[in-house]
Amino acid sequence: MATLVIRDLRDVVKARLRIQAAGHGHSMEAEARALLTTALVGWRIESLGTYIHEQFAAIGGGELATLPRDEPARAVRFGK
Repeated sequence: MATLVIRDLRDVVKARLRIQAAGHGHSMEAEARALLTTALVGWRIESLGTYIHEQFAAIGGGELATLPRDEPARAVRFGK
């Protein structure tokens, strides 16, 4: 398991976290862990390309037209 330190947290956020944790009978650390787990569970990126495609698919973007080939593909030659 990892340890996380959060710096520069606004006082009002810390106070609300403390109140919410008390209401749930948790420590502030347990409450923060529960909030992060809830926010991120099921969040998975298979690849950067998939993530970008999903972001633009909702607005109709992301699909590129395939251009017809005029000639067959050639092998690439490296070197001399």
